Amino acid sequence: MSQIKSYRDLIVWQKSIELVKNIYLFTQSFPKEEQYGLTNQMRRCAVSIPSNIAEGYGRNATGDYKRFLQIAVGSLYELQTQLEISFHLKYLDENNFISIIALCTEIDKMLYSLIQKVK
Repeated sequence: MSQIKSYRDLIVWQKSIELVKNIYLFTQSFPKEEQYGLTNQMRRCAVSIPSNIAEGYGRNATGDYKRFLQIAVGSLYELQTQLEISFHLKYLDENNFISIIALCTEIDKMLYSLIQKVK
């Protein structure tokens, strides 16, 4: 098993970066009137997830790390809600919706596990 030397070595951070890329790609096709609404909000939530994982890692304090991981979970849940809204508004097709929700679920499980280990 390899040593974790940086937040970049965390698989959950890597998966979160993949999620950000997917959200940016999917929201490119959203209606222009959503540019400052749902598109912007989803992108901000997505970016918040790996950002909080990284910031918490860099704090060198268990309590801070756990708190930032919990913030990442909150951003993930917020993003999942916005994905549901996008799907219901028919901005996302079913295949894209299912694949992105599956990635969110995987990240959620990884974050939960990491939070348990940090405790």
